[in-house]
Parts: sequence; structure tokens; C-alpha cells
Amino acid sequence: MFTTPIHVIDFEGSRQSGIVEYGVVTLHGAMVDATYTGFCRARGTITDRDRRQHRIAEEDLAGREPFNENWSLFSELRATGVLCAHNIMVEDGLLRQVWPYPRKSPDFFALGGSEPTWGPWLDTLFIYRRVYPQLESHRLEDLIKLFDLEKELKTRAKLYCPQGRRRYHSALYDALASALLLSRLYDEPDLKRMTLHWLLIQSQSSEGARESVGQQEFFLE
Repeated sequence: MFTTPIHVIDFEGSRQSGIVEYGVVTLHGAMVDATYTGFCRARGTITDRDRRQHRIAEEDLAGREPFNENWSLFSELRATGVLCAHNIMVEDGLLRQVWPYPRKSPDFFALGGSEPTWGPWLDTLFIYRRVYPQLESHRLEDLIKLFDLEKELKTRAKLYCPQGRRRYHSALYDALASALLLSRLYDEPDLKRMTLHWLLIQSQSSEGARESVGQQEFFLE
């Protein structure tokens, strides 16, 4: 089991409203090491559709700081570990809308060096599509049900999530769900010796993207 921290992230919001809630679960191996969550002042209008989905209205955000006040937290997360989400296009897009680049951080695809990018990301959506291509759905909620993780998710939500935010489309709740999906891979007999590098490759969005990072070994020797 590798030791690099993995920071599983979920945002609620849109390009119109900006990020109105963030949730982060830091994993060391399969263990939760820390969690972070908070509401953020909207920078634009929250649509009725978004409000119905995440149940956050403008009045809930009165007096909150905007998301860009969290630079120290998110730049430190990127500097200390790999970022992860379920469908990274959403989280990466919202993050880069606020800060196009982090400070220089480790290049986890290389043996050394650093780079000023938020990636490479781990993506539990693409990992599960590759490991379990036979599944009809790879939606977050469907995977939690299929792999019998609902009870564990509810237990962790009671430990870490604020009251009223223990449901899907709540940032920390969804981040916990993604973290559970990642953690359970360690229990798969065929994946016990998987490497972080292999997970990063499986997180690429296409075969071409996977090939562009090179033909890598599945396991560490």
C-alpha cells in the first residue's frame, strides 16, 4: 500500500454560482486521516435547478467567505498529495475557474520534479469504468449501492458531516462516498498490490491519454 496522501474532493455549485460548498477527505491508504468542509459565498445566482439538487440557497451563505479565501488549504492539499474526485471534469473545472494554477507541486507521474498544475487527478469514475466495465451504471450513488457501502457511508457521515448535509449532493458526503469506493479497491484480491501510478493511468479519460503517459507496470516489484 502506497503512502502518498490522497485528497478526495467534491464541490457543490456551478460555473454560474461558483463553488458554494466544498468537501475534502484525506486518505492515507484506506484510512481517513482528515476531513474539511464549508459553505462559500456564491459569486453569482444559484439557479432553481441547482438549489433543488444541493439544497443550498443564497440565504444559507450570508456572511460566508468566498471560496477563493481557501487558497492556503487547497494549495497545501495539492502540494502534499494527489487530488481525487468522482468525475474530475467537474471539480477540476470549478477549481481552475478560481485558480488556474496552484503553486509548484510534486509531479506524481514522474520520479521527481514539480509542476504548476492541479493534476494529475485520480478519478474514481474512470477507475471503476476500467476495473468493472460490465456494470450498467458507474454513478456514485449506484456504485455505493452495488458494492454494499451504504451502511458504512451513513456511519461515516454521522462522524464527519454537518447536520443536514448527510445526503448525496452534499460536498463532504459525496467526497466520503468517493473515498469509500477508492478504499475498497485495496480489498480486491487482484488489486492488493496496485500502485498509485497505475491508478493515475486508469484515471485518464481515453485510451490515447493513457498511452501518452507511457506503458507502465501494474505492480511495484
